Amino acid sequence: MVISKLKKIYLPPIQCAALGAACGFYLLFNLHMALIITVVLILLAALCLFRVLSSLDPMSRNLKILSSCAAALAFGVVLGVCAANAGKNELKFGMAENKITAIEGVMLEDPRIVSSGSAMVSVSLRASTGSGMKVSSKGEVTVFFQQESADKLKQFGRGTVVFAEGSFRSSQRGISFSAKSLHIVKRAGALERMRTNIRLGLIKRFEKEKWGGLALALLLGVRDNLDNEFTAQYRNAGLSYILALSGMHLAIIAALISFLLRKPLGLNACAVTGAVIIVLYCLLVGPMPSLNRSALMYVLGVLAVIGALPKKSISILSLSFLIQIVITPAAGNTLSFILSYAALLGILITGKAFASIFTGKVPEFLLQPLSLSAGAFLATAGICSFVFGMIAPLGIITGLAVVPITTIFMIGSIIWLVLDFLSISFILSFPLFIAYRSMEIIASVAGNIPGITGNPALMLAMSIIISIAIIVYDKRRRAYLYKLDPFL
Repeated sequence: MVISKLKKIYLPPIQCAALGAACGFYLLFNLHMALIITVVLILLAALCLFRVLSSLDPMSRNLKILSSCAAALAFGVVLGVCAANAGKNELKFGMAENKITAIEGVMLEDPRIVSSGSAMVSVSLRASTGSGMKVSSKGEVTVFFQQESADKLKQFGRGTVVFAEGSFRSSQRGISFSAKSLHIVKRAGALERMRTNIRLGLIKRFEKEKWGGLALALLLGVRDNLDNEFTAQYRNAGLSYILALSGMHLAIIAALISFLLRKPLGLNACAVTGAVIIVLYCLLVGPMPSLNRSALMYVLGVLAVIGALPKKSISILSLSFLIQIVITPAAGNTLSFILSYAALLGILITGKAFASIFTGKVPEFLLQPLSLSAGAFLATAGICSFVFGMIAPLGIITGLAVVPITTIFMIGSIIWLVLDFLSISFILSFPLFIAYRSMEIIASVAGNIPGITGNPALMLAMSIIISIAIIVYDKRRRAYLYKLDPFL
């Protein structure tokens, strides 16, 4: 009886592995190793118990399923703990931090311009200099360059080896290096230079338009040219997710690829070609956890389309999580990574239940975006409250107006770029400016309405309770309708 009930709520092994990995990565990695081993041994003991019981009853498929779940959980916990430790950034300077006057390292990303006009970039340390000595160093550190150095640094991208003179400083966010001077030691490889040149060329084309900063943010993730007031309006209106490259932006690009290639190539060839284009696009944009998650899920989705993987969305999300924390474990601790996976999980579970409940009661063109926004908001409300100190529920409603305009704006910007190569982009400049102003006005009005502040733990508890209530109600409603089905 108990095992029969457990069957109804069991998770497939891939989802169990992802659940175990999430627990290991975010909860167990800091615990004493003896406690972690105890957890794993308990799971393995459960595996052995279920296997023994299933051998006594060859017809008992439920026990075999439960043993697979226990094995997957144990595997996930070990994987998560290992990934968490592999992703730790251990700084080793080779000398006292306060004696270091210069560092040398490889830029891990394209430099970003901050509000003061200075630049910041993550650097993988190679060496440190101080007190007349030069020693090997290890670890990743954020380096801030002054405005005069930032102008020079703009011309160089990821993979460039730099030498910077300055000093380390500590803050609540950790250790960073404040550079007074910049020297280019070695340029990046040929492929990285080609990528940087393409990126700089696109930036130069969009820079001449007032709305170009938004286009660069939505297409390339470059916010250097985005107005600070515009960014603040989006944040206050609960629309920051629109400016961060993620699944929504990739879905628009994928839809455009499908529209152009599906008829001439067919479904499978179009899907594979789209996957190649998406991968190249991610290489151009650079390492962004939320975008990488979306791209990885797109590639896995293509494998599902051609029959190489199951088509269940949550299983694809789980596999994507496992792959990403193994390949880029450090990304697992970034806010964009956590929000990206939490939002999509909320969409697939709570959002789906929300859509099911209101089907036929709310117009379809409103129901789908509303359910997506509601699911994502409930899944990320607690996290946003912890990080930002407030949540903006109005973003659920405001997004219904802004997201469609953003979609049109992105597609229009891509077409504008093609026309700009033909020197006839002026045709679309004014319509794109109108779309830009429309989004700015909506965000400005919505941003003046205060969000909800409160105890983050209470916000998290409330969002979980509401999510569970929606899911349980939908399950009971479905069960009731299933019983009535023979009479309808």
